[in-house]
Amino acid sequence: MNATVSQIESKMYLIRGQRVMLSQHLAELYEVEPKVLNQAVKRNLERFPEDFMFQLTEEEDALLRSQIVTLKTGRGQHSKYLPYAFTEQGVAMLSSVLNSERAIQVNIEIMRAFVRLRQMLSTNAELSRKLTALEKKYDIRFKAVFEAIHDLMAPAESKKKRPIGFAPWEKK
Repeated sequence: MNATVSQIESKMYLIRGQRVMLSQHLAELYEVEPKVLNQAVKRNLERFPEDFMFQLTEEEDALLRSQIVTLKTGRGQHSKYLPYAFTEQGVAMLSSVLNSERAIQVNIEIMRAFVRLRQMLSTNAELSRKLTALEKKYDIRFKAVFEAIHDLMAPAESKKKRPIGFAPWEKK
């Protein structure tokens, strides 16, 4: 396997709220022509419901092209068809459609990349929850400190001061 998990992760995108990989990148990893990958998928469309795979809109494709600079110059250098986006389940299903040793090895690495991303997101979510809890905890403690400081800063209620010396009505 030539591609590392981090190289695979760099080919994952967040589209329509889902972490996906594009058909042209998957074809590159599987070392097949994009046309071959797309034909295999089309022959097995029943294996790829919309939550496994969807085709990008023209706007999504244009936005991605501008972000990842995939458009090459020259006639016939880019696909005239909109790419497909495969979710984690769709990538897993590709291993059954592309039945080669290379496909199996690539899928193993891709699944590891998806798992690693999920773990990172989970860790970040856990850290966020802990930070929020700490902020609340310290807000309460600091509130008590601030209240104590305000109490110290407030003028004390004046007690009636006794005159200095002895008053004739006081008994010894």
